[in-house]
Amino acid sequence: MKNIAIFASGSGTNYEAIMEKVNDGYIKANVVLMATDHADAYVCERAKKYNTPIFIINYKGRKKEEYEAELVKKLDELHVDLIVLAGYMRLCGSVLLDSYEGRIINIHPALLPSFKGAHGIADAFNYGVKVFGVTVHYVDSGMDSGKIIDQEAFHYTEGETVDEVEARIHEIEHVLYPRVIKKLTD
Repeated sequence: MKNIAIFASGSGTNYEAIMEKVNDGYIKANVVLMATDHADAYVCERAKKYNTPIFIINYKGRKKEEYEAELVKKLDELHVDLIVLAGYMRLCGSVLLDSYEGRIINIHPALLPSFKGAHGIADAFNYGVKVFGVTVHYVDSGMDSGKIIDQEAFHYTEGETVDEVEARIHEIEHVLYPRVIKKLTD
């Protein structure tokens, strides 16, 4: 069975969706670590609920190379096979990318290569797109620029608010991401 580390910075809804699929046997892997760059993020409460070890990434006042070297050491100790970014809001640097090349994936709430970055939903909505979606991709040194693994789209319904679109996107994320992780860990 493969070992997974999940990285998150916020509330952790994708973390929880993944853990539900691990616990029910759909994803046959061990989540050995939940890493976060925010000790007060709600994802830590979710990790406690699932008894997932938590690693706080201490980045303040440090160079990226330093804290990533510490993180890689921890990941190596746990024999991590796949890193799953689930709302992790930092770009991965060369230390992490070199150590885990081809083994880091991310989910993005837009149809890449359009609307990269932290505000993909709002950017797409404000642009007036008629087809929204979610992308799962490999992580490289750019922002949301890695090879696409899978995507799922839906048509905008006239009159929907940005909050309604965001809710639909999260529903898709919670199905698509576990499905991709299952494929990569089987």
